[in-house]
Amino acid sequence: MKVVLFCGGYGMRMRNGASDDVPKPMAMVGPRPLIWHVMRYYAHFGHTEFILCLGYGAHHIKDFFLNYEETTSNDFVLRGGRTELLSTDIASWTITFAQTGIESPIGERLRRVRHHLDGDEMFLANYADVLTDAPLPEMIDSFARRDAGASMMVVPPQSSFHCVELGEDGLVGGITAVSELPLWENGGYFVLRQEVFDHIPENGDLVADGCAQLAKRGRLVAHQHRGFWKPTDTVKERAALDDAYARGDRPWAVWEHGGAGAGATGSRAGAGARTA
Repeated sequence: MKVVLFCGGYGMRMRNGASDDVPKPMAMVGPRPLIWHVMRYYAHFGHTEFILCLGYGAHHIKDFFLNYEETTSNDFVLRGGRTELLSTDIASWTITFAQTGIESPIGERLRRVRHHLDGDEMFLANYADVLTDAPLPEMIDSFARRDAGASMMVVPPQSSFHCVELGEDGLVGGITAVSELPLWENGGYFVLRQEVFDHIPENGDLVADGCAQLAKRGRLVAHQHRGFWKPTDTVKERAALDDAYARGDRPWAVWEHGGAGAGATGSRAGAGARTA
């Protein structure tokens, strides 16, 4: 299945200053940017056709892949001055780089790459800045059996704050951690059918418009995931993932764990890349 990645936002909370124009998916976790970790996750399960919805800082993403160094994260042999890779990361990937506007909301970005989906009835979508160990094949199979227009992965609230129950007299009746409330958050991993386009207006949003309308019609399903899931909305969250990577604590790296996956990437052919 094709994978649409939204990677054109400003990412203001991740920026270090006015001169920092690197989009959030290019923030580093270990030797590779966030977007690579997300793409490697999908590739592990055999989904290697990517459509990148570019916008702000697009040249950083293009340059990364156009100048990709396989030797950074793969074993190799240097013989006679020539590099012989023992394994590869992205050689089997096809990547479409599509400029979808600087200010476009996510729904509009999706609308602008619809023609790249080749009419596929089902496809995957992601914010390109959240890491997880969720069982993707289960998520897809469950949705495929349902008569629905979209599936959204949902996760328990991640906030460390507490909710306070107040009485009319101002006395506190109870304190509950947000994570203990019967609530779920949008986890940013979607399985979609073409039907979603019927509910996204021009300059609309994927969730507030598309998913919300499908929900009203009983056409949106949720995949509940209680395992590893970490966003990178702030510098602190990105740093925490980077520290975890350095310690070898990276549950999102399902390709390192020997788990079931259909996305073997042992081919030594050149990676396919095309610009819209």
